Amino acid sequence: MYVKNITQDVSFKPISFWANTSGNDIVVKYIQNGDKKLRKEFDVLMNGQSLIKYIKPELTYREMDNINNIYSFLLLTGYLKVIKDRGENQYELVIPNKEVYEIYKQSFMSYFEDYTTSRKGELYQELVDGDAKKVNLLLNDILLRSISYFDNQESFYHGFLVGLLNDYEVVSNKESGNGRFDVCVLPENILGTVVLIECKHSISEDDLIDDAKEGARQIVEQKYLEEHKFKKYEKAIGYGISFYKKQCYVVKVEYNSKI
Repeated sequence: MYVKNITQDVSFKPISFWANTSGNDIVVKYIQNGDKKLRKEFDVLMNGQSLIKYIKPELTYREMDNINNIYSFLLLTGYLKVIKDRGENQYELVIPNKEVYEIYKQSFMSYFEDYTTSRKGELYQELVDGDAKKVNLLLNDILLRSISYFDNQESFYHGFLVGLLNDYEVVSNKESGNGRFDVCVLPENILGTVVLIECKHSISEDDLIDDAKEGARQIVEQKYLEEHKFKKYEKAIGYGISFYKKQCYVVKVEYNSKI
């Protein structure tokens, strides 16, 4: 297909011919039905690393629904390749090329978008209600289902939160009090609740709680919630949220509270 196109147009750029010849339902299915362990293993593959797995040499389509056969089917259908035979039907597996990598990536993104769409409203409501524990649990669950932490930086998590809250009026990186807050969600009317978030990127898992508390302290010390434009609303709640890879920690601070 590529040779046919390039002979007709020398400027033709390569595209993913193989990926477009059939559906990729098998990848989507395993992503949707996989448990925490499977998602972690897919993360390993997405980061260019290998997995060592037992491969069942003979399979029927009736065995495809058995999650234990996932790697055998992904190998036999071309979504993985062997780079080393470990003996006794154990093989070292990787994603074969960039074209197939894009299939995984798009499948993950599609699943993640569908999942977050169904949870965004719930997340916003928990933020407004001020239930930090529920926000913590929900946000950690959403992070766990994300594609991978390719860009483990504060700016990445800032954009991640803005994307989760983009159905509402989001103000970002604006001056308030004595500094600039990260993310603020304004309510529809004065009877609503202002939600202000200060993001922190933790260097390690051990720093998550302290960093979230630091974010909450910053909201108080910099008087973000005391900004004049917020005073017309009935209530204002701030959150310090720290992130490390696929984990986060949430600390709440209400207007005029002390930490």
